[in-house]
Amino acid sequence: MAALRATPERLLQDLNLLGFLYEALVIRDLRVYARAADAQVLQYRDNTGLEVDAIVETADGRWAAFEIKLGSGMADEGAANLLKFSQRVDVAKRGKPSALAVIVGSGYGYVRPDGVAVIPVGALGA
Repeated sequence: MAALRATPERLLQDLNLLGFLYEALVIRDLRVYARAADAQVLQYRDNTGLEVDAIVETADGRWAAFEIKLGSGMADEGAANLLKFSQRVDVAKRGKPSALAVIVGSGYGYVRPDGVAVIPVGALGA
């Protein structure tokens, strides 16, 4: 952000850029936590354009998928994407996900009726 001379005022004028920076920050945090758990952070994108921001996979093959959204109002979009992705996974080969979650910039953590968790970024590592 320093290289971009990104002041808070400038970032608020370009929410798209702010969203990309926020996503990069969350991915960095997930990598730190994953490394401590002997896990890795991957990304997914297929030929239909479906993508998942982060998939954390442990050494024993367990995995969880995460969408990263700056605003909590985007949790529905993230959850829909995760559910669509989870339907495409061959669970006979990869197993069922340990978790599907949307990481948001603020708010409260909860589990939606469809089973997707909504996690505020401040709760990571807690």
